[in-house]
Amino acid sequence: MADISSGESHKKQTAGTPKTKKLSTRVDLTPMVDLGFLLITFFIFTTTMSQPTTMRLVLPDDTGEAMPTKESGALTLLPSSNGSVYFYEGALEKGKFKVSNLEEIRNLILIKKRRTSEKDFFVIIKPGNACVYRDVVNVLDEMTINDVKRYAIADISNEEEGLMK
Repeated sequence: MADISSGESHKKQTAGTPKTKKLSTRVDLTPMVDLGFLLITFFIFTTTMSQPTTMRLVLPDDTGEAMPTKESGALTLLPSSNGSVYFYEGALEKGKFKVSNLEEIRNLILIKKRRTSEKDFFVIIKPGNACVYRDVVNVLDEMTINDVKRYAIADISNEEEGLMK
């Protein structure tokens, strides 16, 4: 705790001057440090840590039945490494297979969405073996940004994997 120590002055007294008593004060701050650590501990334990954010993904029933889609409304995206995305429209043909990046894919999705009716437009996402999780999430973000209502994640075929190389 704080204590006050009194020390007397050793000056000679002259005639007619009253005796003055000088006190020196010394405050012990050790309890203040303890209080500081208690407050820091309290605030660390009572703060809310950042909650993890998740993406809502609706999966179909596992009935095994394929969902029919029109070939003219299908757009297949194959995310690969380093932000590159291979794509083709309709059925897989060697001449239609192209490569792009995420910024151009956004424009491609918007153009395809304008050309196709909403009930026929369907995006198929097929991550390749070289694809990392971040690339898939970036493509799924593009689906949300462009307000694509119908899309699916499927396995990549050997033919598509060969064309990507």
